[in-house]
Amino acid sequence: MAMNIKRPNGTEDVLPKDVHKWLTVEKITRETAESFGFEEIRIPTFENTDLFMRSVGETTDVVQKEMYTVMAKETKFTLRPEGTAGTIRAMLQNGLLNEAMPQRVFYILSCFRHERPQAGRLREFHQFGLEMAGSASPCADAEVISLAKTILNRLGLKNIELYINSIGCPDCRKKYHEALRAYFENRKDELCETCMTRLEKNPMRILDCKSPICGEIAKDAPLIIDYLCDECSEHFEKLQKYLTKLGIEYKINPKIVRGLDYYTKTVFEFVTTEIGAQGTVCGGGRYDGLIEQLGGQHVPALGFAMGIERLLITMEKQGCDYLTPKKCDIYFATMGDDALEKAMMLAKELREFGYRAEYDVVGRGLKAQMKYANKIGAAFTMVLGDNELAEASAKLKDMESGKEVVLKLDEKFSGNFDSVYIDKMLDGLEEAAASMTEGHEHGHDCNCGCKEDCCNG
Repeated sequence: MAMNIKRPNGTEDVLPKDVHKWLTVEKITRETAESFGFEEIRIPTFENTDLFMRSVGETTDVVQKEMYTVMAKETKFTLRPEGTAGTIRAMLQNGLLNEAMPQRVFYILSCFRHERPQAGRLREFHQFGLEMAGSASPCADAEVISLAKTILNRLGLKNIELYINSIGCPDCRKKYHEALRAYFENRKDELCETCMTRLEKNPMRILDCKSPICGEIAKDAPLIIDYLCDECSEHFEKLQKYLTKLGIEYKINPKIVRGLDYYTKTVFEFVTTEIGAQGTVCGGGRYDGLIEQLGGQHVPALGFAMGIERLLITMEKQGCDYLTPKKCDIYFATMGDDALEKAMMLAKELREFGYRAEYDVVGRGLKAQMKYANKIGAAFTMVLGDNELAEASAKLKDMESGKEVVLKLDEKFSGNFDSVYIDKMLDGLEEAAASMTEGHEHGHDCNCGCKEDCCNG
Protein backbone atom coordinates (compact mmCIF):
# COMPACT_ATOMS: atom_id res chain seq x y z
CA MET A 1 0.00 0.00 0.00
CA ALA A 2 1.39 3.41 -0.98
CA MET A 3 2.55 5.64 1.86
CA ASN A 4 0.25 8.63 2.26
CA ILE A 5 2.36 10.54 4.79
CA LYS A 6 3.58 13.92 3.55
CA ARG A 7 5.49 16.75 5.14
CA PRO A 8 3.36 19.25 7.13
CA ASN A 9 1.88 22.15 5.17
CA GLY A 10 4.15 25.19 5.30
CA THR A 11 7.41 23.23 5.64
CA GLU A 12 10.04 22.34 3.05
CA ASP A 13 12.54 19.52 2.54
CA VAL A 14 16.09 20.55 1.62
CA LEU A 15 17.42 17.82 -0.66
CA PRO A 16 21.13 16.92 -1.06
CA LYS A 17 21.27 18.64 -4.47
CA ASP A 18 20.31 21.97 -2.84
CA VAL A 19 22.24 21.83 0.44
CA HIS A 20 25.25 23.63 -1.08
CA LYS A 21 23.01 26.68 -1.62
CA TRP A 22 22.16 26.77 2.08
CA LEU A 23 25.80 26.22 2.99
CA THR A 24 26.73 29.23 0.82
CA VAL A 25 24.41 31.52 2.78
CA GLU A 26 25.42 30.05 6.14
CA LYS A 27 29.15 30.36 5.36
CA ILE A 28 28.95 33.96 4.15
CA THR A 29 26.69 35.14 6.99
CA ARG A 30 28.79 33.39 9.64
CA GLU A 31 32.16 34.63 8.31
CA THR A 32 30.90 38.19 7.81
CA ALA A 33 29.49 38.36 11.33
CA GLU A 34 32.76 37.05 12.75
CA SER A 35 34.71 39.69 10.81
CA PHE A 36 32.61 42.33 12.65
CA GLY A 37 33.45 40.75 16.02
CA PHE A 38 30.29 38.68 16.56
CA GLU A 39 30.34 35.18 18.08
CA GLU A 40 27.83 32.37 17.57
CA ILE A 41 25.20 31.48 20.16
CA ARG A 42 22.78 28.52 20.12
CA ILE A 43 19.47 28.60 21.97
CA PRO A 44 16.57 26.16 22.55
CA THR A 45 13.91 25.59 19.91
CA PHE A 46 11.15 26.31 22.44
CA GLU A 47 10.83 28.71 25.37
CA ASN A 48 8.33 29.47 28.12
CA THR A 49 5.36 31.18 26.47
CA ASP A 50 5.60 34.18 28.82
CA LEU A 51 8.91 35.14 27.24
CA PHE A 52 7.25 35.95 23.92
CA MET A 53 4.17 37.52 25.54
CA ARG A 54 6.43 39.96 27.39
CA SER A 55 8.89 40.70 24.58
CA VAL A 56 7.14 40.35 21.23
CA GLY A 57 3.92 41.91 22.56
CA GLU A 58 0.37 40.74 23.26
CA THR A 59 -1.10 42.94 20.52
CA THR A 60 1.15 41.68 17.70
CA ASP A 61 -0.02 39.29 15.00
CA VAL A 62 2.74 36.91 16.07
CA VAL A 63 1.37 36.47 19.61
CA GLN A 64 -2.33 36.79 18.80
CA LYS A 65 -2.48 34.56 15.72
CA GLU A 66 0.78 32.83 14.78
CA MET A 67 2.52 31.16 17.73
CA TYR A 68 2.71 27.39 18.13
CA THR A 69 2.00 26.93 21.83
CA VAL A 70 1.84 23.52 23.50
CA MET A 71 0.72 22.40 26.95
CA ALA A 72 2.81 19.41 28.07
CA LYS A 73 1.50 18.19 31.42
CA GLU A 74 1.70 21.29 33.62
CA THR A 75 4.19 23.19 31.42
CA LYS A 76 3.19 25.66 28.69
CA PHE A 77 5.82 26.38 26.09
CA THR A 78 6.04 27.91 22.61
CA LEU A 79 8.14 27.09 19.57
CA ARG A 80 10.23 30.20 18.97
CA PRO A 81 8.58 32.57 16.44
CA GLU A 82 11.77 34.68 16.23
CA GLY A 83 15.31 34.68 17.60
CA THR A 84 15.76 37.89 19.57
CA ALA A 85 13.71 37.10 22.70
CA GLY A 86 15.38 33.73 23.30
CA THR A 87 18.83 35.15 22.64
CA ILE A 88 18.37 38.02 25.09
CA ARG A 89 16.99 35.54 27.65
CA ALA A 90 20.12 33.41 27.19
CA MET A 91 22.41 36.44 27.53
CA LEU A 92 20.65 37.44 30.75
CA GLN A 93 20.47 33.95 32.27
CA ASN A 94 24.11 33.11 31.51
CA GLY A 95 25.61 36.40 32.68
CA LEU A 96 26.88 37.63 29.30
CA LEU A 97 25.59 41.10 30.10
CA ASN A 98 27.97 41.24 33.08
CA GLU A 99 30.97 40.90 30.77
CA ALA A 100 32.73 43.45 28.55
CA MET A 101 30.37 45.57 26.47
CA PRO A 102 29.18 45.55 23.82
CA GLN A 103 28.20 41.89 23.67
CA ARG A 104 27.89 40.69 20.06
CA VAL A 105 26.26 37.37 19.18
CA PHE A 106 24.78 35.80 16.05
CA TYR A 107 22.68 32.72 15.34
CA ILE A 108 21.36 30.53 12.55
CA LEU A 109 18.12 28.85 13.56
CA SER A 110 14.63 27.70 12.60
CA CYS A 111 11.50 29.62 13.64
CA PHE A 112 7.82 28.70 13.63
CA ARG A 113 4.73 30.78 12.87
CA HIS A 114 1.26 29.60 11.93
CA GLU A 115 0.70 31.65 8.78
CA ARG A 116 -0.87 31.02 5.40
CA PRO A 117 1.97 29.37 3.47
CA GLN A 118 3.17 31.15 0.33
CA ALA A 119 6.44 31.86 -1.47
CA GLY A 120 8.89 33.33 1.04
CA ARG A 121 6.53 32.77 4.00
CA LEU A 122 6.57 29.31 5.58
CA ARG A 123 5.36 27.94 8.90
CA GLU A 124 8.84 26.62 9.60
CA PHE A 125 11.43 29.05 8.31
CA HIS A 126 15.08 29.78 8.96
CA GLN A 127 16.89 32.92 10.00
CA PHE A 128 20.35 34.31 10.31
CA GLY A 129 20.22 36.95 13.03
CA LEU A 130 22.40 38.87 15.44
CA GLU A 131 22.13 41.00 18.55
CA MET A 132 24.43 43.70 19.94
CA ALA A 133 23.91 44.71 23.58
CA GLY A 134 25.59 47.56 25.42
CA SER A 135 25.68 50.54 23.06
CA ALA A 136 23.14 53.36 22.77
CA SER A 137 25.14 55.14 20.06
CA PRO A 138 23.75 55.60 16.53
CA CYS A 139 27.22 54.44 15.47
CA ALA A 140 26.18 50.95 16.60
CA ASP A 141 23.05 51.21 14.44
CA ALA A 142 25.20 52.09 11.44
CA GLU A 143 27.57 49.21 12.29
CA VAL A 144 24.76 46.65 12.34
CA ILE A 145 23.21 47.99 9.12
CA SER A 146 26.66 47.95 7.50
CA LEU A 147 27.06 44.30 8.50
CA ALA A 148 23.72 43.41 6.89
CA LYS A 149 24.65 45.31 3.75
CA THR A 150 28.02 43.55 3.59
CA ILE A 151 26.32 40.14 3.74
CA LEU A 152 23.92 41.05 0.92
CA ASN A 153 26.84 42.29 -1.17
CA ARG A 154 28.90 39.14 -0.55
CA LEU A 155 25.93 36.97 -1.53
CA GLY A 156 25.94 38.84 -4.84
CA LEU A 157 22.47 40.34 -4.45
CA LYS A 158 21.49 43.37 -6.50
CA ASN A 159 18.60 45.83 -6.46
CA ILE A 160 18.10 45.59 -2.69
CA GLU A 161 16.95 48.89 -1.19
CA LEU A 162 17.50 49.97 2.41
CA TYR A 163 14.60 51.73 4.14
CA ILE A 164 15.05 53.33 7.56
CA ASN A 165 12.78 55.01 10.07
CA SER A 166 12.70 56.01 13.72
CA ILE A 167 9.77 54.99 15.89
CA GLY A 168 11.08 57.00 18.81
CA CYS A 169 11.18 56.22 22.51
CA PRO A 170 8.30 55.64 24.97
CA ASP A 171 8.06 59.40 25.58
CA CYS A 172 7.68 60.13 21.85
CA ARG A 173 5.13 57.42 21.43
CA LYS A 174 2.77 58.68 24.14
CA LYS A 175 1.92 61.75 22.05
CA TYR A 176 1.97 59.71 18.86
CA HIS A 177 -0.46 57.13 20.27
CA GLU A 178 -2.85 59.96 21.17
CA ALA A 179 -2.68 61.24 17.60
CA LEU A 180 -3.28 57.74 16.18
CA ARG A 181 -6.26 57.10 18.44
CA ALA A 182 -7.79 60.41 17.38
CA TYR A 183 -7.23 59.51 13.71
CA PHE A 184 -8.65 55.97 13.88
CA GLU A 185 -11.53 56.89 16.20
CA ASN A 186 -13.49 58.32 13.28
CA ARG A 187 -13.36 55.00 11.38
CA LYS A 188 -13.02 52.48 14.20
CA ASP A 189 -16.18 50.65 13.13
CA GLU A 190 -14.44 49.71 9.87
CA LEU A 191 -11.38 48.16 11.57
CA CYS A 192 -10.98 44.39 11.87
CA GLU A 193 -11.79 42.82 15.22
CA THR A 194 -8.11 42.49 16.13
CA CYS A 195 -7.39 46.15 15.41
CA MET A 196 -10.40 47.23 17.48
CA THR A 197 -8.59 45.87 20.54
CA ARG A 198 -5.29 47.38 19.40
CA LEU A 199 -6.82 50.84 19.21
CA GLU A 200 -6.74 51.17 23.00
CA LYS A 201 -3.75 48.96 23.87
CA ASN A 202 -1.28 49.80 21.09
CA PRO A 203 -2.60 51.73 18.07
CA MET A 204 0.77 51.49 16.27
CA ARG A 205 0.02 47.79 15.65
CA ILE A 206 -2.85 48.85 13.37
CA LEU A 207 -0.24 50.22 10.96
CA ASP A 208 1.20 46.69 10.65
CA CYS A 209 -2.14 44.91 10.11
CA LYS A 210 -2.28 42.60 7.08
CA SER A 211 -5.97 43.35 6.42
CA PRO A 212 -6.37 45.35 3.17
CA ILE A 213 -9.22 47.34 4.75
CA CYS A 214 -7.14 48.36 7.79
CA GLY A 215 -4.23 49.10 5.47
CA GLU A 216 -6.35 51.46 3.40
CA ILE A 217 -7.67 53.21 6.52
CA ALA A 218 -4.12 53.60 7.88
CA LYS A 219 -2.78 55.03 4.61
CA ASP A 220 -3.14 58.67 5.74
CA ALA A 221 -2.46 58.12 9.44
CA PRO A 222 -0.06 60.48 11.28
CA LEU A 223 3.65 59.59 10.99
CA ILE A 224 5.80 58.85 14.03
CA ILE A 225 8.71 60.75 12.52
CA ASP A 226 6.74 63.98 13.08
CA TYR A 227 6.49 63.26 16.82
CA LEU A 228 10.12 62.48 17.68
CA CYS A 229 11.63 64.14 20.75
CA ASP A 230 14.92 66.02 20.43
CA GLU A 231 17.03 63.05 21.56
CA CYS A 232 15.41 60.59 19.14
CA SER A 233 15.55 63.12 16.32
CA GLU A 234 19.28 63.71 16.91
CA HIS A 235 19.90 59.94 17.05
CA PHE A 236 18.16 59.48 13.69
CA GLU A 237 20.06 62.36 12.08
CA LYS A 238 23.42 60.96 13.23
CA LEU A 239 22.51 57.52 11.88
CA GLN A 240 21.88 59.06 8.47
CA LYS A 241 25.21 60.90 8.68
CA TYR A 242 27.09 57.66 9.49
CA LEU A 243 25.37 55.69 6.72
CA THR A 244 26.32 58.40 4.23
CA LYS A 245 29.91 58.29 5.50
CA LEU A 246 29.95 54.50 4.95
CA GLY A 247 28.63 54.92 1.40
CA ILE A 248 25.39 53.06 2.21
CA GLU A 249 22.42 54.36 0.23
CA TYR A 250 19.09 54.51 2.04
CA LYS A 251 15.58 55.91 1.84
CA ILE A 252 13.51 57.14 4.77
CA ASN A 253 10.21 55.29 4.97
CA PRO A 254 8.19 56.84 7.81
CA LYS A 255 5.64 54.00 7.68
CA ILE A 256 8.03 51.25 8.79
CA VAL A 257 7.09 50.21 12.34
CA ARG A 258 8.20 46.51 12.25
CA GLY A 259 5.90 43.77 13.53
CA LEU A 260 7.16 43.33 17.10
CA ASP A 261 6.55 45.56 20.13
CA TYR A 262 10.07 45.65 21.52
CA TYR A 263 11.49 48.06 18.90
CA THR A 264 12.52 51.65 19.81
CA LYS A 265 14.17 54.41 17.80
CA THR A 266 15.85 52.95 14.68
CA VAL A 267 14.01 50.40 12.55
CA PHE A 268 15.15 49.31 9.10
CA GLU A 269 14.41 46.89 6.27
CA PHE A 270 16.28 45.68 3.20
CA VAL A 271 13.65 45.10 0.51
CA THR A 272 13.56 43.62 -2.99
CA THR A 273 10.72 43.77 -5.52
CA GLU A 274 11.83 40.54 -7.19
CA ILE A 275 10.12 37.94 -4.97
CA GLY A 276 6.57 39.25 -4.88
CA ALA A 277 4.74 40.50 -1.81
CA GLN A 278 7.21 39.02 0.70
CA GLY A 279 10.01 41.34 -0.38
CA THR A 280 11.70 42.06 2.98
CA VAL A 281 14.89 39.98 3.09
CA CYS A 282 16.26 41.60 6.26
CA GLY A 283 14.62 43.55 9.05
CA GLY A 284 15.77 44.89 12.36
CA GLY A 285 16.30 47.83 14.62
CA ARG A 286 16.94 48.99 18.15
CA TYR A 287 15.18 47.70 21.30
CA ASP A 288 16.62 49.64 24.20
CA GLY A 289 13.94 48.59 26.72
CA LEU A 290 13.76 44.86 26.04
CA ILE A 291 16.46 43.66 28.45
CA GLU A 292 14.94 45.65 31.30
CA GLN A 293 11.49 44.36 30.33
CA LEU A 294 12.78 40.79 30.72
CA GLY A 295 14.11 41.43 34.22
CA GLY A 296 17.62 42.76 33.58
CA GLN A 297 19.23 46.14 34.11
CA HIS A 298 18.71 48.87 31.52
CA VAL A 299 21.04 47.86 28.66
CA PRO A 300 20.50 49.30 25.17
CA ALA A 301 20.50 46.74 22.37
CA LEU A 302 19.79 46.24 18.69
CA GLY A 303 19.92 43.61 15.96
CA PHE A 304 18.39 42.18 12.81
CA ALA A 305 17.25 38.94 11.21
CA MET A 306 17.47 37.68 7.62
CA GLY A 307 15.09 35.08 6.25
CA ILE A 308 17.28 32.43 4.64
CA GLU A 309 14.50 31.12 2.38
CA ARG A 310 13.87 34.64 1.08
CA LEU A 311 17.57 35.18 0.48
CA LEU A 312 17.73 31.94 -1.52
CA ILE A 313 14.65 32.82 -3.59
CA THR A 314 16.20 36.20 -4.42
CA MET A 315 19.57 34.62 -5.25
CA GLU A 316 17.84 32.17 -7.62
CA LYS A 317 15.96 35.02 -9.32
CA GLN A 318 19.18 36.98 -9.80
CA GLY A 319 21.37 34.05 -10.85
CA CYS A 320 23.83 34.41 -7.97
CA ASP A 321 26.74 32.00 -7.54
CA TYR A 322 26.93 29.31 -4.88
CA LEU A 323 29.71 27.27 -3.37
CA THR A 324 30.61 24.36 -5.64
CA PRO A 325 28.90 21.18 -4.38
CA LYS A 326 31.38 18.63 -3.08
CA LYS A 327 31.53 15.64 -5.42
CA CYS A 328 33.29 12.29 -5.44
CA ASP A 329 37.07 12.66 -5.80
CA ILE A 330 37.72 9.03 -6.72
CA TYR A 331 35.53 6.03 -7.43
CA PHE A 332 36.97 2.51 -7.25
CA ALA A 333 35.30 0.09 -9.66
CA THR A 334 35.96 -3.43 -8.45
CA MET A 335 35.80 -6.97 -9.86
CA GLY A 336 35.76 -9.69 -7.21
CA ASP A 337 35.92 -9.84 -3.43
CA ASP A 338 39.69 -9.36 -3.17
CA ALA A 339 39.49 -6.18 -5.27
CA LEU A 340 36.59 -4.93 -3.15
CA GLU A 341 38.59 -5.43 0.04
CA LYS A 342 41.54 -3.54 -1.49
CA ALA A 343 39.22 -0.70 -2.53
CA MET A 344 37.87 -0.50 1.00
CA MET A 345 41.40 -0.07 2.39
CA LEU A 346 42.45 2.49 -0.24
CA ALA A 347 39.26 4.49 0.29
CA LYS A 348 39.86 4.47 4.05
CA GLU A 349 43.37 5.91 3.54
CA LEU A 350 42.17 8.62 1.15
CA ARG A 351 39.33 9.66 3.46
CA GLU A 352 41.91 10.25 6.17
CA PHE A 353 43.58 12.65 3.71
CA GLY A 354 40.23 14.47 3.42
CA TYR A 355 39.19 13.07 0.06
CA ARG A 356 35.71 11.84 -0.81
CA ALA A 357 36.25 8.25 -1.95
CA GLU A 358 33.60 5.71 -2.92
CA TYR A 359 33.41 2.11 -4.12
CA ASP A 360 30.62 -0.26 -5.10
CA VAL A 361 28.48 -1.44 -2.17
CA VAL A 362 25.57 -2.71 -4.29
CA GLY A 363 27.17 -5.53 -6.28
CA ARG A 364 26.98 -3.96 -9.74
CA GLY A 365 28.88 -5.19 -12.78
CA LEU A 366 31.86 -3.18 -14.05
CA LYS A 367 29.88 -1.37 -16.77
CA ALA A 368 27.17 -0.35 -14.31
CA GLN A 369 29.79 0.83 -11.83
CA MET A 370 31.41 3.11 -14.42
CA LYS A 371 27.99 4.46 -15.38
CA TYR A 372 27.36 5.23 -11.71
CA ALA A 373 30.77 6.98 -11.42
CA ASN A 374 29.79 9.24 -14.31
CA LYS A 375 26.42 9.98 -12.75
CA ILE A 376 27.89 11.11 -9.42
CA GLY A 377 30.53 13.24 -11.17
CA ALA A 378 33.61 11.39 -9.92
CA ALA A 379 36.80 13.33 -10.72
CA PHE A 380 38.88 10.13 -10.99
CA THR A 381 38.15 6.44 -11.35
CA MET A 382 40.31 3.38 -10.79
CA VAL A 383 39.42 -0.15 -11.87
CA LEU A 384 40.65 -2.92 -9.56
CA GLY A 385 40.66 -6.60 -10.50
CA ASP A 386 42.88 -9.68 -10.23
CA ASN A 387 45.48 -8.29 -12.69
CA GLU A 388 45.81 -4.99 -10.80
CA LEU A 389 46.18 -6.81 -7.49
CA ALA A 390 48.81 -9.16 -8.93
CA GLU A 391 50.84 -6.26 -10.36
CA ALA A 392 50.23 -4.10 -7.25
CA SER A 393 49.41 -1.15 -9.54
CA ALA A 394 46.39 0.28 -11.37
CA LYS A 395 45.43 3.01 -13.83
CA LEU A 396 44.01 6.21 -12.37
CA LYS A 397 41.75 7.89 -14.95
CA ASP A 398 40.95 11.60 -15.03
CA MET A 399 37.28 11.50 -16.02
CA GLU A 400 37.32 15.01 -17.48
CA SER A 401 40.40 14.78 -19.73
CA GLY A 402 40.54 11.01 -20.17
CA LYS A 403 44.22 10.98 -19.20
CA GLU A 404 45.50 7.95 -17.31
CA VAL A 405 48.43 7.47 -14.97
CA VAL A 406 49.61 4.29 -13.28
CA LEU A 407 49.82 4.36 -9.48
CA LYS A 408 51.41 1.77 -7.24
CA LEU A 409 49.01 0.16 -4.75
CA ASP A 410 51.46 0.47 -1.87
CA GLU A 411 51.96 2.56 1.25
CA LYS A 412 52.67 5.64 -0.91
CA PHE A 413 49.34 5.41 -2.76
CA SER A 414 47.58 8.21 -0.87
CA GLY A 415 50.51 10.60 -1.23
CA ASN A 416 50.83 9.84 -4.95
CA PHE A 417 47.10 10.35 -5.50
CA ASP A 418 47.37 13.63 -3.60
CA SER A 419 50.08 14.81 -6.02
CA VAL A 420 48.02 13.89 -9.09
CA TYR A 421 44.96 15.64 -7.65
CA ILE A 422 46.91 18.83 -6.88
CA ASP A 423 48.41 18.83 -10.39
CA LYS A 424 44.89 18.65 -11.81
CA MET A 425 43.82 21.65 -9.72
CA LEU A 426 46.90 23.63 -10.80
CA ASP A 427 46.24 22.80 -14.47
CA GLY A 428 42.73 24.16 -14.03
CA LEU A 429 44.07 27.40 -12.55
CA GLU A 430 46.59 27.79 -15.37
CA GLU A 431 43.86 27.30 -17.97
CA ALA A 432 41.72 29.95 -16.26
CA ALA A 433 44.67 32.37 -16.15
CA ALA A 434 45.44 31.71 -19.82
CA SER A 435 41.82 32.40 -20.70
CA MET A 436 41.98 35.75 -18.89
CA THR A 437 45.25 36.64 -20.62
CA GLU A 438 43.80 35.75 -23.99
CA GLY A 439 40.87 37.99 -23.25
CA HIS A 440 43.23 40.94 -22.62
CA GLU A 441 45.16 40.24 -25.79
CA HIS A 442 41.93 40.72 -27.71
CA GLY A 443 40.88 43.80 -25.75
CA HIS A 444 38.14 42.02 -23.78
CA ASP A 445 36.79 43.06 -20.41
CA CYS A 446 38.72 42.02 -17.30
CA ASN A 447 38.05 41.94 -13.59
CA CYS A 448 39.31 45.47 -13.12
CA GLY A 449 36.71 46.78 -15.55
CA CYS A 450 39.06 48.14 -18.21
CA LYS A 451 39.23 47.26 -21.90
CA GLU A 452 42.90 47.96 -22.47
CA ASP A 453 45.16 45.46 -24.26
CA CYS A 454 48.07 46.36 -21.98
CA CYS A 455 46.22 45.85 -18.70
CA ASN A 456 47.57 43.22 -16.32
CA GLY A 457 44.17 42.75 -14.61
